[in-house]
Amino acid sequence: MTVRRWMIYGAYGYSGRLIAEHAQATGLTPTLAGRNAAKTEELAAALGLESRCFGLDDPAAIADALRDVDAVVHCAGPFSTTSKPMIDACIAAGTHYFDITGEAFVFEHAHSAAVNNAATRADVIICPGIGFDVVPTDCVARSLSEAMPDAVALELAFAGSSLFSPGTAKTMVEGMGLGTWGRRGGRLVRTGLQSRDIDFGDGPKRSMSISWGDISTAYFSTGIPDITVYIPASPKMISRARRAQWLRPLFKLGAVQSFLKSQVDKQVRGPDEEQRGRAVTRVWGEVVDASGKRLAARLSTANGYTVTQLAPIAIIEYLMASDAPSGSLTPSMLMGKDFASSLAGSTPVVFDAGS
Repeated sequence: MTVRRWMIYGAYGYSGRLIAEHAQATGLTPTLAGRNAAKTEELAAALGLESRCFGLDDPAAIADALRDVDAVVHCAGPFSTTSKPMIDACIAAGTHYFDITGEAFVFEHAHSAAVNNAATRADVIICPGIGFDVVPTDCVARSLSEAMPDAVALELAFAGSSLFSPGTAKTMVEGMGLGTWGRRGGRLVRTGLQSRDIDFGDGPKRSMSISWGDISTAYFSTGIPDITVYIPASPKMISRARRAQWLRPLFKLGAVQSFLKSQVDKQVRGPDEEQRGRAVTRVWGEVVDASGKRLAARLSTANGYTVTQLAPIAIIEYLMASDAPSGSLTPSMLMGKDFASSLAGSTPVVFDAGS
């Protein structure tokens, strides 16, 4: 099914607004939607676009709101709560589903056999993670897997701006109660915090493991059974993160989560246009086979939020001109391993044997 009419849900959020503004500047005319009618209508009026307001409490009602929509770019988090009803509604309505999450357990649900089979029967695409989470890392993982098809372990890392949007900050708050996860033997498991030195292209940097979405998506893209994801971290950050592991039960409490998220609402605004324009993100990956042979790769992109702004529009434009396989897909499964490199501000993937 090619895309004619499409929607951005959660359009008035930080990333949703960036995507909506880029769509309008590109000449596209998505319908803007969200739970807050006043905010949705204000943005739609400013961009000269149509608007629609509905909540996410009733999948049947959501499906009714999507009957004339070919694709949704879902930007309203927390995706741990909002993705399932939107996915269910999209399958019921025959609407392609995309989102910008980086949450591993959201990916696990979206790529479950039940969702994949239902999406295939409905002839729709279910493709979460079409922003910075996880387009560049997914493309590096796919590139490495194709270069070393017998790889048994994959490590990924990224380094960039430390400025977060409110949505990303709230996702990090939720993650504080989950601990640090990775993939081992094809299964998601708690690994505890790990650290290592990684060279992003300007010398080794100490880095620590995080529960990034690629511990799920990279598995579906590559089939590699052991996956760990890292970010640069100072010794002090790593020490604090290790201590926080002991406080995980506290961070899971609803009252603590609500308080921390309320602080995010008060204090976090996300990087402005100038800050995004100055920032560069570097992605690194390494695979190893059973004999111990290693192969690394690197990729640079624009700021992560700029990638999140650009990638959904590129995917929608592709689907306006082309049909694609239905079912649960990762970004690299849908668009190919070179997709991240095709976005403005990105470089090709460069391999480095023997890293």
